[in-house]
Amino acid sequence: MSDANSSSDPRLSAVKRLVPWLVAVAFFMESLDTTILNTAVPAISKALSVTPLSMKSVLASYTLSLAVFIPISGWMADRFGTRRVFAAAIGLFTLGSVLCGLSGNIHLLVACRVLQGCGGAMMVPVGRLTLVRTFAKSELIRAMSFVAIPSLIGPMLGPLAGGFIVAYLHWRAIFFVNLPIGILGLCLVYWRLPDYRENNVQPMDVQGLILFGSGIALLSYVLEIFGEHALGTTEVLGLLAVSLILLFGYGLHAVQTDFPLLDMTLFRIRTFAASVSGSFFTRLGIGGVPFLLPLLYQVGLGYTPIQSGLLIMPQAFAAMSTKAILPKVLAKAGYRTVLVTNTVAIGVVLMLFATITPSTPLWLIVIQALSFGALTSLQYTSMNTLVYADVPATRTSGASSLASTTQQLSISFGVAAAGLIAVFFVPDALRNSPARMLGGLHLAFLVLGGFTILSTVIFATLRRNDGADEARPKTSMLAESPTLVTAEPGAAVTQQP
Repeated sequence: MSDANSSSDPRLSAVKRLVPWLVAVAFFMESLDTTILNTAVPAISKALSVTPLSMKSVLASYTLSLAVFIPISGWMADRFGTRRVFAAAIGLFTLGSVLCGLSGNIHLLVACRVLQGCGGAMMVPVGRLTLVRTFAKSELIRAMSFVAIPSLIGPMLGPLAGGFIVAYLHWRAIFFVNLPIGILGLCLVYWRLPDYRENNVQPMDVQGLILFGSGIALLSYVLEIFGEHALGTTEVLGLLAVSLILLFGYGLHAVQTDFPLLDMTLFRIRTFAASVSGSFFTRLGIGGVPFLLPLLYQVGLGYTPIQSGLLIMPQAFAAMSTKAILPKVLAKAGYRTVLVTNTVAIGVVLMLFATITPSTPLWLIVIQALSFGALTSLQYTSMNTLVYADVPATRTSGASSLASTTQQLSISFGVAAAGLIAVFFVPDALRNSPARMLGGLHLAFLVLGGFTILSTVIFATLRRNDGADEARPKTSMLAESPTLVTAEPGAAVTQQP
């Protein structure tokens, strides 16, 4: 991940070697924690003397915290520097994890999960921002491909790791596993993490944070509860109306203030609008897969949780195996061709999951998992790098915050949509036979696959040469970056662009 220009400077070469590893560590921590807790819910609820249904607040608090605090990550990075904010994010996440493991009741556990989410909310967008400002656009695809691997592996390993920990260790070890990873991340920050910051940073949009944060938090909560049918229709519609009013209020506020929390004018950049919008609708289909596949394997086919986790593992293997060739694919075919054809292919593979029955050979299930992993790996890398294709260097922090916020929302909405679709096709699913559940899941995969294919309408608006700079040889990242303060401990050498 270096070029001829940087190779002559040992300091920059070292930065480029270490930054992807550091960001990858943070991505892995954040992505692993989104799913590792799910399989431990019965054990934790029993230990804390609460019902499993009460544990939904523990799962939801982390997601809500992410949705609320992601928008301020870009401002904090510009104001305090990427190094300081990234270190604080890892520290908060690790501290929250340890406190979660020490919690003695559900209320403390929820509070510590919120703290954990505060750290996680800053880790991903600030880490992505550091990559964008460290690597030239010609190198960004390779860097993004590398750090995307742990974000793909984490959710796939989570259920399997959680099942093993609960079976052979103690449920508290689920949270303590983040301690050594967090310490490693802080050590990497101390050694050599570039510190990017803006010279002139505008005041934080506090009013916008209140309106947008509360609106998004309430909307995410409504979708999660609605998917579980825990509230009546009247209550859900009332909460939904309040959340939409808050978000509408933020929209009015954003157009009337000079420096809003989220810079919605970025959507005037055609490639940014296409990549973020297309990513949002694509993830609505893909986002439900981690929810549906365990149901398919465990309820529909009768596999154990560990066997189900093992069947999901080929997706991670395929994602890792194909990352090295993705820059060449994008360089040869271009973003428009890749995103249109690959999105259709993902939709077809999703529909093929509807053909899996108890008589389906195991090797065929593995092949489908491999195909899905390889295609989603290409999709995520393409969407994440195209976001910054035409964004000026001075607006990358705002673009990172906005892209990360929409990504988090699409994941939450995707899981909620998958749950609603499954419940729609299988009413009172818990009282139905596995065969009835299997049929409903098949229909759910067909719907999600079709919805994914429809998102190609957005990617089709791209032009053939969009994102060409990502694959074209370019000068060092210093030609495109804001002020860089070296990450040498105890040093503060400023290098101007």
